[in-house]
Amino acid sequence: MKSTLVSAAWAATVAAGAAHAGGIERRGDPSQILFEEGNQYLEFSVVHVSPNVSGTNTTPFPVGPTGNITENYQNWAFGYKHELNDKITLAFVLDEPVGADVTYDTAGAFFAGSSASVDSIAATALMKYQFSDRISAYGGLKLQGLSGSITVQSVAGTAPNPYTLNVDKDYQLGYLVGAAYEVPEIAMRVALTYESEIEHEFRDNTGAPFKVKTPQSVTLHAQSGIAANTLLFGSIRWREWTEFAVSPSDFVPAPIASGTSDVWTYTLGVGRKFSDKWSGAFSLGYEKDNGDVVGNLSGTDGYWSYGVAAIYQGEGYKITTGVRYIDIGSANTSVASFSDNDAVAVGMKVGWTF
Repeated sequence: MKSTLVSAAWAATVAAGAAHAGGIERRGDPSQILFEEGNQYLEFSVVHVSPNVSGTNTTPFPVGPTGNITENYQNWAFGYKHELNDKITLAFVLDEPVGADVTYDTAGAFFAGSSASVDSIAATALMKYQFSDRISAYGGLKLQGLSGSITVQSVAGTAPNPYTLNVDKDYQLGYLVGAAYEVPEIAMRVALTYESEIEHEFRDNTGAPFKVKTPQSVTLHAQSGIAANTLLFGSIRWREWTEFAVSPSDFVPAPIASGTSDVWTYTLGVGRKFSDKWSGAFSLGYEKDNGDVVGNLSGTDGYWSYGVAAIYQGEGYKITTGVRYIDIGSANTSVASFSDNDAVAVGMKVGWTF
């Protein structure tokens, strides 16, 4: 039951990144693959997200719609786990932890013609040591590559106009550490993971260096069987988004983008095994609307989400699908007001045990 319903939990909470703070986080803690059942386990997942974030210009700027400033995107991940013995488990995860695709392409929008994109790839190597059937510790190293491009129109004081910047992928190393307590008889597990910040260094159009941090985070995962074939699960995640800023020295006024508050995200759900082959799950997600004036390339502040999932368990494999609706919180930028926005995320994961 445990392995199947954990997959249900993943599918019911896919693509929180459609509304994450900073607008760039698309995947969370990669360490939980270490707890998948089987001597060897291989998985591949993909998520498609269709966000709708639009608003209107605010005074003293000419009133007009911004149009949908976000674009559909896909996010993928690959993972492999191998139990060396009854004490040591190794894993490798390849994914896209952050990303952004923002475009102001509606005539009349204050920033019409502006756009921004962020691309990433991360390779994480993990090891877990099992002290007993209930206590374990884990950790690993993450090599992360980050690149981006931006075009900004109609920014007073910026020369030239439009301002454009393209930076190639910069690779830097980070780490994560964690510990877990389990009661296997009732499928209970509590795991706490710390992920370090990763600081990337780029150069602006003049050659001057500037740094961009993807923030440190702490995630608490919890699950427990509450009845026969029924699992309660949830998580609490904190990210230090106040440390995030994109501030090349040749852009005035600066920064281009920044985090205004640290962010807490909460998830609670229930999974149910209906038969030997079919299971399902439902989840709620919440991220507080902090009331901040957000960046002009964001337009979001907090959310509620609702996810459902279905899992088919075959001989040595399982197929997990999930759909998540995200009710994105209203937000104000320096030039526009955004409201009545949402996103739909659809995800699929295929896992093999051998």
